[in-house]
Amino acid sequence: MQIFEFHFNPPKQKEVVSGHAKSLFDSFCYEPENIYEKRMGSLYMVGFLKNVLPQSAHFLNKLSRIIKEKYYKTISASQEKSLKEALRKANEHLEKTAKEGDVSWLGNLDFAVLSLKNFELNFTKAGFLKIFLLRKGRVIDIDQRLKFDDIEPFPLKIFGNIVSGRLAENDAILVLTKEIFENFQIHNLVNQVAKIFPFEQKKLKELLNGKREELTKLSGIFFLVVLRKESVAKERETLFKEKTLKIFSFKEIFKPIINLFKKAIRVPHLKIPQLKLAKPKIRIVKPVLPKLPKIRIKIPLFFANKKLLLIISLILILALGFFIFERKEQKQLTIYRENLNQIEQKINQAQSYLLITGNNPQARISANLLFNEGWQEISPFVNIASTFPSDLASRVLQLKNKISDNLYLLNQLVNVLDPEIIFEFTPHQKNIGGGFIPQRLISFGGNLYFFSPYSENAFKVNQNGEGGILSVNKKFNFAYPLPDSILFFTKPKEATLLKDGNFSESINLATPYANFNFNDLSSFQGSLYLSDIRDGKIIKYPYLGNYQWGEPRLWLANEKAKDFKSLAVDGSLWALTKKNSIERYYAGKLQETWDLDIFPAPKYFSKIFTSSQLFYLYLLEPDQRRIVILNRSGEIVKQFQSEKFDNLLDFSVSENGKTIYLLNGLKVYKVTL
Repeated sequence: MQIFEFHFNPPKQKEVVSGHAKSLFDSFCYEPENIYEKRMGSLYMVGFLKNVLPQSAHFLNKLSRIIKEKYYKTISASQEKSLKEALRKANEHLEKTAKEGDVSWLGNLDFAVLSLKNFELNFTKAGFLKIFLLRKGRVIDIDQRLKFDDIEPFPLKIFGNIVSGRLAENDAILVLTKEIFENFQIHNLVNQVAKIFPFEQKKLKELLNGKREELTKLSGIFFLVVLRKESVAKERETLFKEKTLKIFSFKEIFKPIINLFKKAIRVPHLKIPQLKLAKPKIRIVKPVLPKLPKIRIKIPLFFANKKLLLIISLILILALGFFIFERKEQKQLTIYRENLNQIEQKINQAQSYLLITGNNPQARISANLLFNEGWQEISPFVNIASTFPSDLASRVLQLKNKISDNLYLLNQLVNVLDPEIIFEFTPHQKNIGGGFIPQRLISFGGNLYFFSPYSENAFKVNQNGEGGILSVNKKFNFAYPLPDSILFFTKPKEATLLKDGNFSESINLATPYANFNFNDLSSFQGSLYLSDIRDGKIIKYPYLGNYQWGEPRLWLANEKAKDFKSLAVDGSLWALTKKNSIERYYAGKLQETWDLDIFPAPKYFSKIFTSSQLFYLYLLEPDQRRIVILNRSGEIVKQFQSEKFDNLLDFSVSENGKTIYLLNGLKVYKVTL
């Protein structure tokens, strides 16, 4: 195998330990060390962890070590069986970690595992990592073959299915973390990588350096394994680790000129002969004068000294270079000022929309678009403003503040510095939720109910902030409020009612088709709507009354739900897509699509929620630590964002829609509209 690893802007260890690192990532390459390990071949892993806490400094290393040790120690006839055992061990480790109270990795872990032997590939992944097969210039998205049982980060489901296949010599497996993949997708870099043959470190670096300016702003991994008959040492490179300004140095700028000049003055080697002057003749005229002393005139050998000649030449060259550099710098500053003038004109135009037409919706949309464009254009200047003259740096800061103030106002963005905590689960104190690790929550009757697909029972917190276990000896994947009760679901088809504080007997729903596995649900007038991303279907269970549901039927008419992440029903069906857009369906047909052009620009919304009793749509985005509220025309009502929303798992809304409850790790926050 031949391995190429490029790590973009990895955090320093001291940043991770101190809690200042936003992410942690690494790649792990294990080659067989003895005859027993050679039976299993090579093992490669790529890991990425977001929202890193200080105690997570060794999380990826420990997980990779557990997988590696179990993989090579398992006595098996096939790689696939050994890999399954190793992944089972990893799942046990993650479940134990969660039960001990460390849930910071839930929803934040991306991890890929690949095993290779004799061109046989087995791999799996968790979270968002892209895995491609590069073959003779072609790009094949092979991780699409993975069928996930769940999209939620449940410990028992972190590592599930394995894909196996036979590869050929010179095939390459490319693994990209999320930010790197998104940038590569914009610039079509995956296809450009596929066209490189043979794969060489120099060619890959030339390609990546062509996008160096953009890649310096990203963090992540480019990991490439090329299949060769002979093993080649891996080549790892850390790129753009420090984003520091380089100090201007005459020596560096003129070093090539100096070296060239040195060579020029060495060839040929000339000797300047010394000049000898004859003694001057003194003519004596009478009367006789005193005899004058002999006068010797010696001409200094100024130009015979090569070192002195070199110094003078260098001074002249440096002076000329400094003059050229100054002119170039002034020209660049002039260009910067012209760019800032254009940005300022755009800001003035945006403000004129607001002044002339007031609260006209279309005017606000136009102003918002212009401010967003201004924000994108001013951001590069903010990063280098420290190198500008003071007047130019001050102008950049003023424009940035003016744009951000308007964007915050237009997008109704509220930065919550100290959100209210209404409850906190503690790992060891049983009376306040010790031992219970919540994953989801639901609001009903003024109380909050927490549940998890990997912990039995439910947990109730009342209006006074007092909590306690509700025993049922079942694990729940989803829940939805009915008018007088809560309907809890255990996949694939079991429902349980919670009414008046008591759980009912199980209700088994009919299965619509083999291997039915839904990923989200909603309800309207008692009927249930379940989405199955894997098969691209939405199934409706009509309500018959008395807590009975009829036979399931396909609800979408000639539509596919493969891009759906989450859904909510209030008469219309609102679907949140993987592209962060919202689609509205009615009677099984698509009615309209919204592309959410809001600030900050969406990265990855995870959940949408509404009901027939609510006026608004609610969207959760853990990546940007916010919840967004929209009206049914797609206009922003409010955004709540906080640095303390660093591990958002789920949210629920009170019956009147005024209070939002956010489950953030083991803490429960409340924000009010």
